[in-house]
Amino acid sequence: MKNIALHWQILLGMVIGIVVGYIFTLFPGGTDFVRDWIKPWGTMFINALKLIAIPLILVSLIKGISDLNNISQLSAMGTRTLGLYIASTVLAVFVGLSIVNIVNPGYLIQEDTREELMASFGSEADTKVTMAEAAKEVGPLQALVDIIPENIFFAASSNGNMLQVIFFALLFGIGLILVADEQSAPVKAFFDGVNEVIMKIVDLIMLAAPYGVLALMATLVAESPSLDIFYALGAYAGAVILGLGILTVLVYPTIVRFFTGISYKDFFKGISPAQLLAFSTSSSAATLPVTMERVEEHLGVEKDVVSFVCPVGATINMDGTSLYQAIAAVFISQAFGDDVTLGEQLTIVLTATLASIGSAAVPGAGILMLVIVLESIGVNPAGIALIFAIDRPLDMCRTIVNVTSDSTVALLVAKSMGRLTGPKVKNWDDNYRKKTP
Repeated sequence: MKNIALHWQILLGMVIGIVVGYIFTLFPGGTDFVRDWIKPWGTMFINALKLIAIPLILVSLIKGISDLNNISQLSAMGTRTLGLYIASTVLAVFVGLSIVNIVNPGYLIQEDTREELMASFGSEADTKVTMAEAAKEVGPLQALVDIIPENIFFAASSNGNMLQVIFFALLFGIGLILVADEQSAPVKAFFDGVNEVIMKIVDLIMLAAPYGVLALMATLVAESPSLDIFYALGAYAGAVILGLGILTVLVYPTIVRFFTGISYKDFFKGISPAQLLAFSTSSSAATLPVTMERVEEHLGVEKDVVSFVCPVGATINMDGTSLYQAIAAVFISQAFGDDVTLGEQLTIVLTATLASIGSAAVPGAGILMLVIVLESIGVNPAGIALIFAIDRPLDMCRTIVNVTSDSTVALLVAKSMGRLTGPKVKNWDDNYRKKTP
C-alpha cells in the first residue's frame, strides 16, 4: 500500500476490518477467534502510540516553552489557549442541548427496551457510579492538589497523570528561559535531539496504522451487542452524531477559514489522518503524536505553539465528550419520564464543561464523568446503563471532535501570535513516504 495516501490506507483498513469482523460473527466461535487472534494486534498498536505519549508531551512542552523569548510570551499563549478551550467546550454543550431538545430521543425509548438495557448493563453502571462517588468524596481543591506530583518519575509512569507531567514540563521550560543562554544551550540541544527521535518513532508506528485500525474495527464489530438494541437507541445515537458532525464539518472549519484563511480542503487534508486514528483508537492521548505532527508539518503551526497547545488540549479539551454528556443527560432524564427544566440545562452547561476538563484522554472516561452530570440535575445515575450498548462507537466519533477542536485552537492561537505559516506541504504523502523506510 506504499503508493496509497496515508488517510486512504487507514480508511481501507477500517472497511476491511468491518468486513472481517462481520464475517467472523457468522461462524460459531468466530467472535472468540477475533478476540484471541485479531484483537491483540489492535491493542499492540494502541499501546505503541501510548508508549510515546508521555515522552512526547514532556519533551515537546519543554522544547516549546524554552524556545519562547520570555515569560510574558508563555503567559499570553497560556491565557489564549485556556480561554479558547473553555469557549469551545461551552459552545459544544450548547450545540448538544439544542439538538437534544429538538429531537427529544428519550421519549422514543420503550419501557421493555429500557428494562432490557437496565438488566443487561446495570452491573457496569453500578461500577461507574461507585467510582464517581469515590471521586466526589475528596475535597474541593483536590483537583489542584493532584496537578503537582510528589515524584515526576512516578507521575510519568501512567498516561492518566498527564496534567502532572505537563506541570513539571512547564516548570522545567520556565527554568530554561530564566537561566543564561550558555547554560541552557546544551539542555535545549538535548531536547531538540530527543524530539526528533520521538517524531521518527511516530513515523515508524504510523506505518502499522492501517493494520492496527483493521484489527480494532474487526474487534468492535465482533464484540458489538445485538442490533435490536441499536435500533432502539437510534434516535439518541443520531442526535449525538448530528451534533458531533455539525462541530466537525461545519463549526470548526468555518472558524478556521474565517480567522486564519485556511480553506476547508486544506484543513481536512491536514488533519484527516489524525481524525481517522482518533476514530479507531477512541483516545486523544494515543492520537496526540499524530495530531501534533499534522498540525505542525501540514497546517503550518510553529513548533512552540504545537508543543504547548496540543498536549494541553489532549488533557483538558474534550468538546466531543461535553456535547455527548449534554445529550446523554437529557436523553436519560427523558427516558425516565422527567422533563429537564431551563435551570437544569444551564446546570448541565456548567457541569459538563467542568467534567469534560476532568475527563482523562482515554477510551470511556466520559461516561464516568456523565455520572456527575446526571447527579447535578437529580437524575438517577444508574440510567447510564441505557447508553452502554452504543457508547463505544459514539466514543469513537466524539474523539474525532476532541482532536479536531485541539487542532482548531492550535491554529487560532498561532494566528493570534503571528506563528502560523499555513499549509506548506502540498503533497505531504509523497514526503512522508520519502522520509520513512
